Amino acid sequence: MRRALREGADVIGWPRLVRLNPNVPWKTRGNAALGVRLGRGSGRRWKIGEMPEGAVEAFERGSELEPRASDELEAALWETIRATSRTGEPGTDPAMVTSPRRLPATLYWKAVRQVVPVPTAREAIASVGGRVRTLDSGRGVVGAAAVLAWPARKATWELIAYRAPEREASRRRVDADSVRRTSARFPELFLCHDPRTRRVLVAPHTPCPILFGLRARRPERLERARVGIRSEPVERWMIFATNQGSGDHLGDLSGRELQSYGSGRLTGVVRSTPETGPGGHVRFDLEEPDGFRTACLVFEPTKTLPKIARHLAEGDSVRVWGGRGVDPVFRVEGIEVRSLSPRWSSPTPPRCPDCRRPAASVGAGRGYRCPECRRRFPPESAGVRRLRPTLAPGVYHPTPSARRHLHPLAPEA
Repeated sequence: MRRALREGADVIGWPRLVRLNPNVPWKTRGNAALGVRLGRGSGRRWKIGEMPEGAVEAFERGSELEPRASDELEAALWETIRATSRTGEPGTDPAMVTSPRRLPATLYWKAVRQVVPVPTAREAIASVGGRVRTLDSGRGVVGAAAVLAWPARKATWELIAYRAPEREASRRRVDADSVRRTSARFPELFLCHDPRTRRVLVAPHTPCPILFGLRARRPERLERARVGIRSEPVERWMIFATNQGSGDHLGDLSGRELQSYGSGRLTGVVRSTPETGPGGHVRFDLEEPDGFRTACLVFEPTKTLPKIARHLAEGDSVRVWGGRGVDPVFRVEGIEVRSLSPRWSSPTPPRCPDCRRPAASVGAGRGYRCPECRRRFPPESAGVRRLRPTLAPGVYHPTPSARRHLHPLAPEA
């Protein structure tokens, strides 16, 4: 952004930060791409950030740069990307896509829910007259193209504060209590901290330029919220429109349609008694209306979901959302309990009407016998009673620290 402004370009609309399919095995640390529209600004303007050189503003409207200025800007930006990219780190595949107009939205939906081959992304870019620059494998083209294809139907915003470059290798200082106070003061913020685990969620834990990020449903008060965070000095900050909290990676589909590394929602009936395995993970089978069965796995680190899964019973109607890896097991990110099947107590042996003593079982399916008078009773004479479910219909989310960036907006506690 700094290089673009130095070259004389204006920012048109909000800069973009778009998260991509969370299931792909070759994702980067943040699994995101950045995008911005540059040109000659006009109309209303508003503040979107600050740099050491001063405030950064965006314009409501804009026109294209002159061809020569556009080419020079593109070359300058690519030079900056090459100079600042950490190409020595595994999985780093820098790419830059420039386009005179927005790419097809279908590319975004594929990139956030499926695996997009690099040639497919290149074809979409070429269809609108765009250009590509890449290093290494070229896989970064997919994300760079997706950010230009994002239709922004469900936008949230994030203010990202950056550290001074000389501090990137040192321990990050962000005061946890100030994060909690700011979150309480500004209810439009989300995923700032996890009340259950006491973890602060605004700051990364790895060496990188980011100091902290504040996510919000609306952008108006993000700058004021930033002032409430006590931390080491902020070198610069910027507000991005994002797809975080949108649930865009979750389309309604069937288990038959779900491909390797895909995401989505499945709806059906529980067809096995949930079993808790090593590590506290819970597994159950889900049967969809067409009879297709999918093995579902609820991971212990989600904290809230294993308890819900353990209380499910055969016949319960549920919707689950999440994704899969290369194997067909569905990794559950959230559960909606739609309706519950009847719960019954274990069979109670009948009481002998003559001796008034409880009969004893004589074997599975063989009935009961009075221990006093030896009178026999058939299996169906056992009594059962309907139990009150320990689970209520509703939507259940992971604890905040276990939610992915794209997870649908949900209560924090």
